[in-house]
Parts: sequence; structure tokens; C-alpha cells
Amino acid sequence: MALLDGITSRIIDTDRLSVNILERAGDDPAAAPDRTVVLLHGALSSALVWQELMQDLPAEFRVVAIDLRGFGGTEHMPVDARRGVRDLSDDVAATLALIDIEAPHLVGWDLGGAVALQFAIDHPVQTILLESPVSPYGVGGTRLDGTRLTDDDAGCGGGMANAEFVRRLTAREADAESPTSPRSVFRASFVAEDFTTEHEDMWVEAMLSTSTATGNYPGEAVTSPHWPGYAPGRFGILNALAPSNFDVSGIVDLAEKPTILWMRGVLDLLVSDTSFSDPNHLGALGILPDWPGADVAPAQPMVSQTREVLRRYTDAGGTATELALPGVGHTPHLERPAVFRRALLELTGYIGSPASPAPPTEAIILSSSD
Repeated sequence: MALLDGITSRIIDTDRLSVNILERAGDDPAAAPDRTVVLLHGALSSALVWQELMQDLPAEFRVVAIDLRGFGGTEHMPVDARRGVRDLSDDVAATLALIDIEAPHLVGWDLGGAVALQFAIDHPVQTILLESPVSPYGVGGTRLDGTRLTDDDAGCGGGMANAEFVRRLTAREADAESPTSPRSVFRASFVAEDFTTEHEDMWVEAMLSTSTATGNYPGEAVTSPHWPGYAPGRFGILNALAPSNFDVSGIVDLAEKPTILWMRGVLDLLVSDTSFSDPNHLGALGILPDWPGADVAPAQPMVSQTREVLRRYTDAGGTATELALPGVGHTPHLERPAVFRRALLELTGYIGSPASPAPPTEAIILSSSD
């Protein structure tokens, strides 16, 4: 495992599975909840991607990054898709209990955002930073209000993954010569076109740590009578995000509502109202054949769904803010680290907005209640 200066790793043996975590050398295990940050990575990744942020956060914080089930150094046990992401959320809860962390500030990127919201429904948290999160209604197959397009979630789940990409992921073929290689996918889908980084090998290594064993990524598909011909199976991470299995819009009903900051890149191709991971959008573009039309198979409005749920959250007494970054793709914490760090420190109360300089001009700050 490639670790940057000051970052350490260790295995936590819970009664559920063995979980790998990253920490900072010298962090105080007795840090108060308002100075404790827990980082949850996205799909096709691992805790490795948080290292630059971990290095940059003030020494007063205790910072822990967790490898989710089936990623990084955590045990590759199957994900029961019928529980949504509760397998992963329960793993996080068991891990935090063993390292004496209660009610942390949660940061969840992509899949990690889904886990963070599920965790917050089941356990107390201080605040939540959602970075490019999947929709509260899962991935694919829903209208704006979260209603499902078909009774079997056709077009969702494990069948959404590109088979050649999965083959290359399994074989650890990381070269950039093919558009389906992990390195090419990172450059084309995870970051904006003009982004470069000296740590690209490390971020690709995080992708390659994804388990493609049965029950992990992407999960099996079953035949559907509806276009495009497949539906989610019982196990696997993409099946766990199918709308019949996953719905965290219940965050609206929490009695104690943590403050939520939603940060996203305007150029995000993966989480979008016109996502290139959505077969219905690809059908509308003519990339997938025999699309039955927008009345039957509309693209999932992922961003609009998150905005609507957060609007309801504010209407119910919570506080939620959207921070949209122009020129940024799916990974704001890598592409705009200073903006990300500052936003997190303001969210946690470490720095106060009134005494701080104005936010960067590249940031568009929108209240979800607007």
C-alpha cells in the first residue's frame, strides 16, 4: 500500500469483518467529536485517495479514513444488496466503536456519500459533507420524486458496469492505451479533462484494489423483460444501490438533523442529470440501441433528486447547502483541495465564516432552500 508521509494503516478486527483504516501519526485518540473526522471513499477506490486531505487538516483533528467492504485492505466479504448499503454502514459503525469514535464529522464521496447518509439515519453524527454523492434514491431507474420506472429496476445494478473494464480491473491492467482501462477511466470520468496530478499512480492503485469477486463489484445481473434487458441480482455493490434496495431520503425525517454540505463538480460525468453511467441517457444519445423513449426510460435526474431531498431537509428544519464548483469533475477533494479543505473546516466550526476571507470566486454557493 502506497502511503504518504505521516499516514499509517492498521487492521481493525470487528465481529463483522476485518477493516483497514488510515490514520495520521500523532493524532490524539481522545479528540472530541467536534474535532474528529471520518472519511468514506467512493466506489472503484479506497481510503488511499484521502491522504492529501489528511495531511492538510489541522493537527487538532483526529482523522480516520476507512476502506469500505470489498475495497482496499478491508476484507472482501460479499455485499447483501437487499440491505442497500447497510452492510457497509454497519461495518463502519462496528469499526468506529472499536476505536472509540462517537458522533464524528462524516465525509462521504460518491458511494461513501450513500454510506454516510445511511450511517446518519442509524447513528448520531456531527455534520455530513457529501462529495459528488449518488442520489438518495440510488443509481438509475427512478424519476425525480424517486418513483421506480419498473418493478424489477431494469437497467440498474451489476449489469450497468462495462464488462471489459471489469475484466481489466480484475487483471490489474492499468495502462492508458484502452478507453476501458482503469487509468483511462480515472482520467475521463473521475476528474476534469485538464486535471493532472503527481499522485495519479496512487489513485489508480486505489481503483485496482476493488474486489471483483462474487458479491463485490459490480455484482451479478439477472434477465429483465424490460429494456435494456437486465435487472439487479441479490449480491454486489451496484445491486445494493438499485432503487428497490436503497433509499436514504428518510434523512429528511431525522429528529436531530446534522448540518449537511453538498459539494459537487459542475463537470461531473458520473453523477449528473445526464450521467454517462446511466443506460437510459446512453440510449437517448443512441449509444445503446432500441431505447424505448423518454416516456418509458428517462434518464435519472441524479443531481436534481439530491437537491429536492435536501430542500425537503431544510423545510423540515435542517440546514443544507450546495457548493457547485465550475471546472471540476467527480473528485473535488483532489481537483480543488484548498476549496475542499476550507469548506470542511467551516462545516466543522474550526474556522468561522464571519472571520474568514470570502469564498473562492470559482465556487457557486447555493442554499438548497432557494
